[in-house]
Amino acid sequence: MSDPAPPTDENTPPRIRDMPAPRESTGLAAKPMRAVFTWPYRLVLAGAYRAGFRPWHLTLMALLTNMVMGAMLLRGEYLIAGLLLIPGGLFDILDGAVARLRGEVSRFGAFLDSVFDRISDVILFGCLYWSLAGQGLRLEAGLALVTLVTALMVSQIRAEAEALGAELTEGYFQRLERWVAMMIGIPIPHMLLPMLGLLTVLGSVTVLQRAWSAVERVGAVEGGS
Repeated sequence: MSDPAPPTDENTPPRIRDMPAPRESTGLAAKPMRAVFTWPYRLVLAGAYRAGFRPWHLTLMALLTNMVMGAMLLRGEYLIAGLLLIPGGLFDILDGAVARLRGEVSRFGAFLDSVFDRISDVILFGCLYWSLAGQGLRLEAGLALVTLVTALMVSQIRAEAEALGAELTEGYFQRLERWVAMMIGIPIPHMLLPMLGLLTVLGSVTVLQRAWSAVERVGAVEGGS
């Protein structure tokens, strides 16, 4: 997504046109989502800033929303759960943007955000697996479990590579793509199995993509040291 904007004077209400666009990403859904939702994103970001939200407020709100969403999945309330993915994902996107606007970016904040993202992934796909298994939908439940594993592996490979000095950002299916697929699959009848199948295939491809890039870049870092 775009370069971070300089911190805004809190005494001067930010103008929507001065808000940064969503940050660039290499995932399949990133460019079309950025093209369609840039101005709505700026509007919501300006509203969150003017309302006085701090980054940690939004991070906690994202986690709490996802916890409620997980409870709805366990109760079989798929429509409500799917709709809750929208504010949950929005809070997750906004926390980093608000941190950059307020000049409150920190390594601890990035660490906390990453940990809560993984917890949210476990809530979403873990509760979905439990719900589907309880209904006897073994194929769907198995795909939900595989999707959870691939999501955690994509994140873990990146973390391990970056700990060794290699930066990894590429991947066809990242968190945004998983969230968009579930926004379609969970609330819309008969769409869950196709979306989970898509996540399983492209998530596995992304794991291999990240692993290959990690091997190349970690090797290059070690060779240059």
